[in-house]
Amino acid sequence: QVQLVESGGGLVQPGESLRLSCVLSGSIFSMYNMKWYRQAPWNQRRTVAAITSGGTTNYADSVKGRFTISRDNAKNTVYLQMNSLKPEDTSVYYCNAESPYETLDHWGQGTQVTVSS
Repeated sequence: QVQLVESGGGLVQPGESLRLSCVLSGSIFSMYNMKWYRQAPWNQRRTVAAITSGGTTNYADSVKGRFTISRDNAKNTVYLQMNSLKPEDTSVYYCNAESPYETLDHWGQGTQVTVSS
């Protein structure tokens, strides 16, 4: 059974940084394409950043130049380095794993990021 566990969220001031981590267990991490989503209250869940199994990355326009997604296949972990955080980055951040070999994708439980002075 695949499980995703996020960590690293918290309360920070505008301009500060956070690094989110998501550990996958129960399957072969390297075969998954990984994404970070976020969802603020009353809003849709939206993709923030993605990294393929081969390491290709993509970002939402709102975070380009500030956020970096990376993966460590040896640690079964995907990261989201978030710099220059803004109040509008406040959301619950979710990790997602998707594989062409599986019908369903997998979600973590989410981690809260709050950016406020």
